[in-house]
Amino acid sequence: MNNTKKLLFATIASVAVLPAAAETVRRIDVNGNQRMDAESVRILADVKVGDNVTAERANQIAKKLQESGYFSKINVRMSGDVLKIDISESPIVNQVTVEGNDEISADDLKKEVRTKERVSYDESVIGGDVQRMLTLYQRKGYFGTKINPKKIALDDNRVNIVYEITEGHPTYIRDIKFEGNKKFRSKDLRGEILSREHAWWRLMTQFDVFDEDRIMYDQQMLRQFYLRNGYVDFQVKSANGVFTPDREYYSVTFVVDEGPQYKIGDVKIDNPFPDVPDDALRRALKISRRQVYNIDKVEESIASLRGVIADYGYAFITVEPEPVKHDDTRTIDMVFKIQKTNRIYLNSINILGNVRTFDSVIEQSLPMRAGDPFSLQDIETGRQNLMRTRYFKEVQMVPSRIADANMMNLDVKVEEQPTGELSGGFGWSNINGFMVDAGITESNFMGRGQVVQLRGSLAEYQKQALFSFTEPYLFGRALSAGFDVSYTMYNYSSLGSLGYDRDSFAVTGRMGWKLTDHWFQTLRLSASFDQNYDIQLSGWHDANLYTLGTNFRYHNLDTNFQQNTHTGVVGNIGIAYTGFGGTETFMRYSGDITAMVKFFSDRWQLRSSLDFGLIQPLDGDYVSRVYRYFLGGETLRGFDVAGVGSRNWAYSTYSLGGMWKLNGSTQLNFPIFIPDEYQIKGFVFMDYGILGKPPKAEDYYPQNMHSPEYANHIDDDLRTSAGVGIYWNTPMGPMNFSWGWPLKMNKYDREQRFLLSFETQF
Repeated sequence: MNNTKKLLFATIASVAVLPAAAETVRRIDVNGNQRMDAESVRILADVKVGDNVTAERANQIAKKLQESGYFSKINVRMSGDVLKIDISESPIVNQVTVEGNDEISADDLKKEVRTKERVSYDESVIGGDVQRMLTLYQRKGYFGTKINPKKIALDDNRVNIVYEITEGHPTYIRDIKFEGNKKFRSKDLRGEILSREHAWWRLMTQFDVFDEDRIMYDQQMLRQFYLRNGYVDFQVKSANGVFTPDREYYSVTFVVDEGPQYKIGDVKIDNPFPDVPDDALRRALKISRRQVYNIDKVEESIASLRGVIADYGYAFITVEPEPVKHDDTRTIDMVFKIQKTNRIYLNSINILGNVRTFDSVIEQSLPMRAGDPFSLQDIETGRQNLMRTRYFKEVQMVPSRIADANMMNLDVKVEEQPTGELSGGFGWSNINGFMVDAGITESNFMGRGQVVQLRGSLAEYQKQALFSFTEPYLFGRALSAGFDVSYTMYNYSSLGSLGYDRDSFAVTGRMGWKLTDHWFQTLRLSASFDQNYDIQLSGWHDANLYTLGTNFRYHNLDTNFQQNTHTGVVGNIGIAYTGFGGTETFMRYSGDITAMVKFFSDRWQLRSSLDFGLIQPLDGDYVSRVYRYFLGGETLRGFDVAGVGSRNWAYSTYSLGGMWKLNGSTQLNFPIFIPDEYQIKGFVFMDYGILGKPPKAEDYYPQNMHSPEYANHIDDDLRTSAGVGIYWNTPMGPMNFSWGWPLKMNKYDREQRFLLSFETQF
């Protein structure tokens, strides 16, 4: 009887819970909702009146609501023809905070947290949040960190989530060992990997804490090191980090198998292009027979080969190196297989990003046009040309191939920058006293690439003003033309270094053009209307000078615009005739050359320069002192302006100037162990110079002077100086400080050891 009753009860319960057939829903009741309206719940449940609901369907509805993340409790059931949905809404996260963190900022930790404020609380997400934060700590060597998440209930079904962090201590690497290395010392191998042994002086690095990901990267670095040294069979058998017995440190051991060293055997190039010279390809190779195999040199050879072939119009080629290893001879033969493609031509050049600068100005700086063969060298030359204009902060040359065609489009993407420059300077010297200098230059006037400059300076003994205009592409051709109008006033008669006054108004017209990729020529015609006072001649004299001259300029610079360094050579050769009925007649010859080399990731630069000038009087004409050469100041640091050379002892040893000069400088620019973002560099220099003698008439005593102590002292002795300096590219502009000390000088030379200049931009 009891068994019969039990069986009957189970049957009734089953029927109540699991209806035998689907029920048609006539009404949907939602209970327990507070923030969410009933209709939104019905939409989330994906059920409506008229649907047939079975027990399985009811479970599906409950699962959908659960997956939404909005509810903590869900009960779905049929009561007759009414679908009842009973819910409890998940609490809303009011605030997420982290506590106890010192090594990692709260902002960085919260970036890893998926639980966000003002969203529904989801218990399942918390565990993932904790694990991601623990991973951050482990990367910094904190393997003992513990994180305890807490949920704090608030009113209105809200919660605060607090992640309580106990950081513990970082787990440093006590020692790094190598086993199996015979060709290289463990000390050398430690220098090739990123991980470091812990030491008290490594305060600014995290490389001395244990990180499994970094150990994996170290293995790759070891393999690259051995491949650069010819060990192509090298393997890292294992790399393990284990706790020291005190569990305070890790000990890391790399077990390696070096294998034998291989050298380069035969080197061949499979060249499918008859118009690409084999010699040009061979010169591009960075490897040669009997050299130790070096994977980096192989990669450089591939890049160089692609560059040479691309310059002949074959872009997007593939160069596949096929090494053949000979274990008996320990050599590797290299065959560079070049995939044959058709010549690629430029279809169009699209200029993008310019708002102010005319397209025509940009196009004029590009060496290629639509229809030209594609050339990587031309593209790089064009980029350099555009960067040298200083119109743009960044220039990108982006080629894209046209599908099913041997054509290429080139996008020239530019980011413009301010081209106006406001410059100023101040300083003090024995010549000028306190001096201020200001100027404004617009190098891209009205977006047409024209250069307009207005500059002036004011000092106790000197005043200058200049207006200049330059059109770089006259009539749309590579023909530069412009003019300069200047006024200069010197009041040096009361000083001991120069001893003359001069008022000069000058107008100069100029025209320049490109001869080759690196040579330029400029033609100048100028008229100068001067009033000169020479203390030796005791009076004012008018002077009109008409000058025709030409200058040849050589420019071959490779510029790293980020580091503001250059490499290459710049030089000038000039000749000018002064006469045409003017008050003085002479020839002037000039030349200068500057060579620059950069090294150590372009952060160091060695710069050497040489400058020469010669004045040749014509028809026995006397050349006034104001038109001669002088040395000192920026041309010979450590000496005052006009502070060296032949002197007149009658008038406070003023400089007589020279009919020729030869001076030069060698300077090393280097970082001074300050982060690059501060833009501070140091430099050391050595300057030297020789100033030729004045005209022969001044080899004797000055007029009306009969005492030997008033004699002119004539010399063309060598002067040298050395010094140090600091270059600082401040937010206002660059500042230049230098201190120079004469090394070889005469007793009457004038010193000026400190120089300061600055510029600012707008």
